Amino acid sequence: MTEIRIIPIHGIPEIVPGDDVAARIAEASRVMSEREGRPVDDQAGVGWADGDVVVVTQKVVSKAEGRLLRGVPRREAALAESARVLRRMGDAVISETRHGLVCANAGVDDSNVPGDCLALLPVDPDRSARRIRARLEHLTGVRLAVIVSDTFGRAWRVGQTDVAIGVAGMAPLMDYRGSTDAYGRSLSATVIAVADEIAGAAEMVMGKRLGVCAAVVRGAPVTSADGAAAEIIRPSREDLFR
Repeated sequence: MTEIRIIPIHGIPEIVPGDDVAARIAEASRVMSEREGRPVDDQAGVGWADGDVVVVTQKVVSKAEGRLLRGVPRREAALAESARVLRRMGDAVISETRHGLVCANAGVDDSNVPGDCLALLPVDPDRSARRIRARLEHLTGVRLAVIVSDTFGRAWRVGQTDVAIGVAGMAPLMDYRGSTDAYGRSLSATVIAVADEIAGAAEMVMGKRLGVCAAVVRGAPVTSADGAAAEIIRPSREDLFR
């Protein structure tokens, strides 16, 4: 039986433009281990293991990459970040970003940012994930995957959940097509968005109010691969909601 553990990384300081997000995560994990009285070497930190998936919130990635605006109305910023506007309701805009993501206000957010700042999505979240992964693997000495997560609403359900907008080091989808179920029936349409599932699970120990911007998911059934979150985006020709 697969057992999954989700470890929040506490103690990461406020991220500012130019910060090394991976180094901040590695250092915070090392301090956590010291406080818990466990033996630590400079390469181990919180006890990193091959196959760990590190989930990092989009907000800290955007901050580190300088994707911040000041003094611009949110609606104006959202329209500027949109490739196509799909719906408008009051001040809210549902749009498709240049990444191909369909979300509220093009992902422009004013939570957990200082003053009158707005945070924009990273220019290339998959590239951001690859950069953080390469640096973390160098610092920890283990094989990792990285997910950059963001909070999205869903067209057919109330409430929000975190999803993967950037992926590195893993296949973001688990394709069961061509296999059989427990009764021997052939599966023809089952593709599991495992990267989104991991992002949503990690959010339970992070979240906007907890002040935790990264977590390690251990034991998740992932496949090591040069995957990208762009693979999860449904082509518009297959999207019944657009």
